[in-house]
This record gives sequence, structure tokens and C-alpha cells, in this order.
Amino acid sequence: MNVSVIVTVMNEGEAIRPLLESLIQQSRFPDEVVICDGGSTDNTLAVLAEYEQWLPLRLLISSGANISQGRNQAIAAAAGPIIAATDAGVSLSPYWLEDLVRPIEAGETAVASGWFEPDPYTDFEVVMGSTVLPTRQDVDPKKFLPSSRSVAFLKSAWEAVGGYPEWLDFSEDLIFDLALREKYGEFPFVDTAVAYFRPRGSLRAFFHQYYLYARGDGKADLWRKRHAIRYVTYLIGLPAILWLIWREKIWGWLLIIIGVGAYSRRPAQRVWNNTWGWRPPARVRAFALIPIIRLIGDIAKMLGYPVGLWWRWRKRERTED
Repeated sequence: MNVSVIVTVMNEGEAIRPLLESLIQQSRFPDEVVICDGGSTDNTLAVLAEYEQWLPLRLLISSGANISQGRNQAIAAAAGPIIAATDAGVSLSPYWLEDLVRPIEAGETAVASGWFEPDPYTDFEVVMGSTVLPTRQDVDPKKFLPSSRSVAFLKSAWEAVGGYPEWLDFSEDLIFDLALREKYGEFPFVDTAVAYFRPRGSLRAFFHQYYLYARGDGKADLWRKRHAIRYVTYLIGLPAILWLIWREKIWGWLLIIIGVGAYSRRPAQRVWNNTWGWRPPARVRAFALIPIIRLIGDIAKMLGYPVGLWWRWRKRERTED
């Protein structure tokens, strides 16, 4: 069965080269690579043109398209019955495509979930990846919802669930995953089909990323309970502890230390494993960054989520009118 790899791009420039190079090195060569460009104004198109002699590239130009629209257009234009989706900012393991589509080609499933790993370039990115990204041991394969940087499905399955939700600009792959799971059940988890990507390189970029993710959650009405727990923790629990610090300093500080330790425990284990061999001062700085990263991520989510909810309520009002 023919396999079409689909990608959306927007002002990727030189950053798209690792993906293209890794596609060239695949043990199972893609029958076509359909790329939808959302209107790049840099040298992205020129870089893509360089690889036309090595890859079966098909380029679509759709200025102003969001990620969902770009993916849907690329899939609609794809000739293969099997679609493998990935992102521009990744590098793929050599057996990514072969392993990812194997259960689909065998007729075992309509959808197969790949995996992703951080590909840090700096010490800060090592800590960032360790803090916010799970390891294979952290996820339940039966419940894991794949990122669209590493997932494969039948084109007919994409059609059956109505494609990616074009009204959503972030968290769109989760909505797509949930629709596929509702129709087809559990996905095989192919953890050897790995897409490597670079974590955010600054706290500002991380804040912006998580703000957009949470805004997408609000638009899509995802993870109500998780967001509610976060608001209760910071708006009720934290002020209560601060009051206790003011009244009973020892017990208040003890609760803060226990809470931060519990909240940072699993990221700290990952940082411990990923910084083995670092000198002590660098390692101390790494561990000190964990609660800061988590705090900034939580603030970004608490700011982004209500913006998404407001958008959803406004959309509902317009629909009812």
C-alpha cells in the first residue's frame, strides 16, 4: 500500500532541513511527501525546492491556512491510502515510517500512534524537556493520544471522522485523536517510531507555547477537571498556605517544601537521569529550574484557558443567534 507523509509548514527556513534529511534516510521510503505551506515569507520554499531531486515532494500553497486546514488540504491531496503525519520541526528515526505503518498495512488497525522524544541543544533545553515531557514509562499505551508529529492512519479513517477540526488552531490533534478513538477504539502504540523535536529554548517561548495550548483546551472544552484543580490550587490552596506561613511560619514553610517537592518529583527524576555527569553547580541550577518552569507553565495555562472558554462561549452565542 502506498504511504503519503503529510506536513504543514510556515516560515520554517533552514529549520526544516533535519526533517527532510531524516525522510531521505527512512528504511521505508515514502511514496510521496505532501507539504502544505501556510504562506511562508522567508526561504522555506527555496529550501524545499532543493530536496525535490531526493524526495517525491508535492507542495501546496495555502496562504493563511491554520494547522488543521493545512493538514486537511495535504491529506485530501495525498494519493496514498495510508497517511503518516509529522511536523516541520522534527527529525525522524530511520525506522519511523516503516514501524509506524506496519500495523495498518497488516490490517490490524486504522490508526497507529508513534512516539516523540526531546532533542535538546542546550543545557536549558535538557531541563525543559525533562520537566514538561513524559518518558515512555510515564504513559499508558492504551490511553496515550498521539501528537500529530508522529501518527499514521488510513485516509478513509480521516474522512470518516471529518478530518482535523479547522475551527481550532491548537489542541487540534487531540480532538482528532478522540474522534478516531471513539470510532475505532484503542490505537497500537509504536514506541520505536520516534520523532525527535527541540524543546522551547527560553521561558518566554515556553510561556507562549503553553498559553496557546491552554487557549486551545478552552476552545475545544478539553481537560476541565485538570484546569479546575489548577485554579483551586493556586487561588485557594496557595493563599491558605501563605496565610499559614504568616501565622505559623514553620508549618507553612514545611507545607510549601512538601508541596513543591511532590509537584517536582517526577520531573526531578528525569532531570537526575538526563544530567548524569554534569558538574554539581550545573546540576543544582538544573534542579532549581524545575519549579520555575512548572510555575510559569501553570500561569500560562491559567491565563490561556479562560481566553479559549470566552471564544467558545462567544461562538455558541453567535450560533444560537
